[in-house]
This record gives sequence, structure tokens and C-alpha cells, in this order.
Amino acid sequence: MAQINCTQVSEFILVGLTDRQELKMPLFVIFLSIYLFTVVGNLGLILVIRADARLNTPMYFFLSNLAFVDFCYSSVITPKMLGNFLYKQNVISFNACAAQLGFFLAFMTAECLLLDSMAYDRYVAICNPLLYMTVMSPRICIQLVPVPYSYSFLVALFHATLTFSLSYCHSNIINHFYCDDMPLLRLTCSDTHSKQLWIFACAGIMFISSLLVVFVSYMYIISAILKMRSAEGRRKAFSTCGSRMLAVTIFYGTLIFMYLQPSSYHSLDTDKMASVFYTAVIPMLNPLIYSLRNKEVKEALKKVVIYRKQTFVFKKLRK
Repeated sequence: MAQINCTQVSEFILVGLTDRQELKMPLFVIFLSIYLFTVVGNLGLILVIRADARLNTPMYFFLSNLAFVDFCYSSVITPKMLGNFLYKQNVISFNACAAQLGFFLAFMTAECLLLDSMAYDRYVAICNPLLYMTVMSPRICIQLVPVPYSYSFLVALFHATLTFSLSYCHSNIINHFYCDDMPLLRLTCSDTHSKQLWIFACAGIMFISSLLVVFVSYMYIISAILKMRSAEGRRKAFSTCGSRMLAVTIFYGTLIFMYLQPSSYHSLDTDKMASVFYTAVIPMLNPLIYSLRNKEVKEALKKVVIYRKQTFVFKKLRK
């Protein structure tokens, strides 16, 4: 282990998911594939929504913002994680580690708040359809996006500043694949009691209140679905709701597991496995769950593909 005695560290070494050489290349291929799918899926979804005027609705406005957050969220973590599989020592500077933690917390918080906005949007659309265009007016929708972003970056700045104002004068080896609060607090030689209280308080308020909004909204939605006369309509609605609830449950479940258990119960190896779900898997699944299962998005995607093909053929003919 690299020891830094009584001197503030200038860089950290990320251990990664595994130190077994025979697993590194297969894992690199798997996570590279996941990341490429995440990038293509989320950026493609944003382009499709922007390109089709029929998708200029509150639901797709929130969805495009969720896709943007998922893309940024994944891009903050995954490229550095891939380096763990290629390099003998994956080094990250002190400032880069602070920036990674800050952006990770900002996009994670923004995702929670956007999921709340999307759940509320669906609740109003299904349970109060006559009031939908009044309640979810363009002015309200625009307000529901900058506020979460602003709040998220303020919370992230506060926590990142608090974490990196601590002294790190012991080991500089982070037993994780990215810079996160829990493994960093294991390395500090400062008192971490107040920092841990802030994590528990902020995470508890954020995750539980956010999950409560989503849960209550979907309970009302499910109640409205049960009142539908069409069995086929109920089946399709339950299929859509079920897949969304599964993604939300995985996302919040792993976050609550990570941040709302006492530090004495934390196993960093277990935490790494849980972190994979909300840093890599969920950003990949969201485009599938929220778009490719949606008839309007699939039609818009076909329209874009056909237009691109026709443009390509036309350019070839002109040459």
C-alpha cells in the first residue's frame, strides 16, 4: 500500500472493480458496450425529441432532460472506470477527484428531482387529464428544470467542499472505481463525524422525500389504470408502469443502501457492486424503458432514419 505520512496527498489511486487480471478485459468489453449504448441511446433520444414537433410536450421535455442527465452522469464515472481495466495503476489527481465527486453528486441529485417531475407529470396526465395543459403549462415545465439543476449543483458543491477540506495524510488508495464519499472518508485523518451526519441527513431527506413523491404518484396512477374498462389498455398501462417502477426501485434502492446505512456496516466491495447499478446500468436502461417502449418515440425515430437515408441517397445521386 502506498503510504503518505503527514503530508496532504496530491493524487489518488483507484483500485477499480477487481484486481484479477483474467477478469479485466472481459469486464472492459462489457462496460465499454454499456457506455456506448448509454451514449447512443440518450443522445439519440434527445435528438429524436428535438427533431419531431409532435414530441414537443411536457412529458418529452422532462424525458430529454433525464436523457441529458443520464449521459452526463455516466460520462462522469464510466471513462475513468474503464481505465481501471487497462492501466496497472489508475491515478486521479486531487482536484480531478474533487470534480468527479461534485459532478457525480450534482447529476445524481438532479436525476432524483427529474424523476419526481416526471412522476408528477404522469399523475396529472392520467388522473386529471382536463387540467393537464393548465397544470403542466410551458412556464411551469421550464421552472421545474432549472430549479432542480440549481439545487443539485449547490448540494454537490457543499458536499464536495466539505469532503475535500478534510486532511488526507494516510493511504492514497481508494478502494472503489470512482471518487465517492464513503471510500474517501476511510482515508482521511480528520474527524468525519459531522461529515457523516451531513451525508445521512441530506441523503435521507433527499431520497426518502423523492421516493415518496414517485411512490404516491404511481399509486394514484395504478388506481386510475384499474378503473379502465379495456383489459388491453390496462395490460399496456401496467406493462409501462411496471418497467418504470422497476428502474426507479433499482435506482433508489441502491442509493439508499449506499448512503443510509451506518458507516460501520459498510463493505466497500459490496458498495462497489451496488454502485454499478446506478452509475452504469440505470443510465443504459432509461432510454429503453422511457422511449423504445413508446410508440410515439419509435415512430419519430423511424421518421428520422428514413429522412437520413433519403438525404444520403439524394447526395449520392447528385454526385
